[in-house]
Amino acid sequence: MATRTGSTPAPAASQSQPLGPADDRARMRVAINLLTEDPRNPSGAHWFWTRMVPEMASRLLPNEELHLILSPKARRAHPDYGETVRYITFPWSNERRILRTASEHLFTPFRLPLSHIDVLNTSFAPLANPTWSTVLHIKTMHAYTAPASLSLGTRLYRRANYQRSARLAEAIIVNSNSLRSEVDRYLEVDPRKIRLIYEAVDHQIFHPGDREAARANVAALGISRPFVLFVSSLWRYKNCDALLRAWSLVRHDLGGRQLVIVGAERDQQYAAELHALVAELGIADDVVFVGGVPLEETARFYQAADLLVYPSFNETFGLPILEAMACGCPVVTSDRSAMPETAGGAAVLADPHDPGSLGRAILDATASGADGLRTRGLRRAQEFTWGATAAATLDVYREVAERRRMRQ
Repeated sequence: MATRTGSTPAPAASQSQPLGPADDRARMRVAINLLTEDPRNPSGAHWFWTRMVPEMASRLLPNEELHLILSPKARRAHPDYGETVRYITFPWSNERRILRTASEHLFTPFRLPLSHIDVLNTSFAPLANPTWSTVLHIKTMHAYTAPASLSLGTRLYRRANYQRSARLAEAIIVNSNSLRSEVDRYLEVDPRKIRLIYEAVDHQIFHPGDREAARANVAALGISRPFVLFVSSLWRYKNCDALLRAWSLVRHDLGGRQLVIVGAERDQQYAAELHALVAELGIADDVVFVGGVPLEETARFYQAADLLVYPSFNETFGLPILEAMACGCPVVTSDRSAMPETAGGAAVLADPHDPGSLGRAILDATASGADGLRTRGLRRAQEFTWGATAAATLDVYREVAERRRMRQ
């Protein structure tokens, strides 16, 4: 996925005051573990929380607080969210992965009680959990579904901790029914714990725009013709190689269009293979590798493109599908994993294992049906807002906090 950066709107002002011991029975203090982010290379998770936190902060009741667990370096990547959002500082985030992991397990049992935390939102539960209730926020199961995208150590750590964390959690948030099925397949989880909460689109950034102005904006990057777009970090499971093979099959029927690849080269070996494949297929005159770009710039690519092709083998949600739709860009995507669920009938589906299927889908989507795809896509994207996602997430926290109070 393209590197996600950008400003975050400030939340609505709150009159909440810090809570004292007398308010313990009525309060809800939620800690959100954001240490898995590398502040040098913000990912989709960073972007997710910079959208979610202000939406949740604006909906907090007077007896509720959010506490973000951050390193000093990561803190600088977040704006001031208002007085109901506090900070718990740990020494390292994911720029020092081993130290970060150790500190999560060693410091958390001592540090969170100092802030009287009631609910911890995290990807993996700490080894000790003396005082709070845990909400597990699972965004991927790549340790099982795309193991090659992870280092051996990361893969083994995640597999060792998924089941333990799921057992300890009082609720587990997933972002699609596809991810729910993966959790069911790989973990032994009480289905009553699982809460489905879809992610959303930032409609302030992703919206239809002047196509000619957007094309002029990206022209300096070597994009001189109408183009088909791919947006994602270049991981192997994102399947950009199949798109290149599909392109070689249908390029002469696409009216001289270019293929534009937007996304950071996270897997250097795979990125080198893609460049070599472009030369081998003889399509170098058509293909432009842009690299990772800021969030607002990604929106301009969607606005300028004739089509987004998202042929991933596995996604838990597939946010670029909705981003493109929100910008009025037709979409071709895979016919498996979460992608049909996210597309909701507003995209052309193809077999990601078959370049011929992808090629035919590209031709179909760039033909006369493109206007219908744009209309259906815009309608589909409007169904997903960060306000709705934040409200549903707060409801899970409140449910878990209430059960905790009932036990005390």
